[in-house]
Amino acid sequence: MRLSRRVFVRRLSAAGWAIASVSLFASAWELLWYVGLANPLLLPPPHLFLADIPGTLQYFDRSNRVGSLATGGGLSALLVTAAWTTLRVACGLTLGLVFGTLVGALIHYIKIVRNLLLPTILLLAPISPVAWLPVAIFVFGIGDVPAIFLVFVTVFFAIILSTGAQIASVPRNYIHVARIMGADERKTFWRVILPAILPNLFMTVRLNLFGAWMVVLVAESVGVGAGLGQITSMARATFNARLVFFTMAIIGVLGFLSDWALRTTQRRTLWWISPNQGGLQ
Repeated sequence: MRLSRRVFVRRLSAAGWAIASVSLFASAWELLWYVGLANPLLLPPPHLFLADIPGTLQYFDRSNRVGSLATGGGLSALLVTAAWTTLRVACGLTLGLVFGTLVGALIHYIKIVRNLLLPTILLLAPISPVAWLPVAIFVFGIGDVPAIFLVFVTVFFAIILSTGAQIASVPRNYIHVARIMGADERKTFWRVILPAILPNLFMTVRLNLFGAWMVVLVAESVGVGAGLGQITSMARATFNARLVFFTMAIIGVLGFLSDWALRTTQRRTLWWISPNQGGLQ
């Protein structure tokens, strides 16, 4: 009971500081508008771009069709649009984590795979995910797949390199104990090595999470997928600053919630890690 109360107090304190931080930022923005340093047409403060939410929601659409006309569906249309963008990020990150870990393990354990793939991976890894956008359109056309592919590329190469480095850094004592207890190579990997490297792999995904949000919005804005990126692009083209900042606020909230969801998944998945260790934050 004492532990749960301590956790509750810590979470309540974190929520309070989050509210204080956002309030301070919004207050500074409002102050700049009040003294005339922020042009309300270009940088409308929060009370302006949040003043007409029903009117702003007219620009959102329930469908997932590229270039579809807005239905003015209200809150439900906003939720559907946000859900499609979030789904693309989640799918891309999941695929990048799974396949990146698989390829990274193969490169570490199989010499011929390492010799054949690692030079190419090191050649492709520095390329910005946005530079892959034309390739994604050429190969997959328009729709959800190119946007998911860009998110996948954002995390895929980082996970490959992180996997190899983390496997190499697993303490040898862990492996020796597993072999003494009769574990073969397969069991040693699944029951010793993978649990040892998962905390850092989750951290790699978290570090690339916001980059994934950036590239999916870029993909949507150029027409490979309907979503918040498309709304932002349309608002920019029509010089609708209120819609731009409203959509930016929604993206910020979704990014915060996705980071919280990833940290929650990390804590529940890595149940064997102590909360005081670096793998969990």
